[in-house]
Amino acid sequence: MESRHKPHPEQLHYATVLHWSTLAGFIVLIATFVVYMFGWLPANIPLQQLPQLWGLSASEFLRVTGMQTGWSWLFMMGKGDSASQLGIAMLSGCSIACILAVMPDYAKSRNFTYLMICTLEVAVLVVSASGFFTAH
Repeated sequence: MESRHKPHPEQLHYATVLHWSTLAGFIVLIATFVVYMFGWLPANIPLQQLPQLWGLSASEFLRVTGMQTGWSWLFMMGKGDSASQLGIAMLSGCSIACILAVMPDYAKSRNFTYLMICTLEVAVLVVSASGFFTAH
């Protein structure tokens, strides 16, 4: 049975951006994993040491390894075990990219309600990702 509902142009735009951004994130995730597994970049933590660290709590793991929390991973992109976080960050940012992509569509069609919802949603996601309200 054929559907009579045609998707709105904004839905198609969102879906297109979602498709390409998730594909890019997935490719980066696979590529950085391959780089890590083949040892093409040095690791912060040697692969052989990982099984001894798996049972530690997060705080104990951070203390033993000297790793930092938050956005510090950005400064460790040259390390094989941290590089894969780039793909994860890309995948987690796909929704923001999609929303930002459709906002001009809503502005052009003068759909200010959806434009305001998108603006607020992006603001909440950016503030959440920033870690500004993180308790230490």
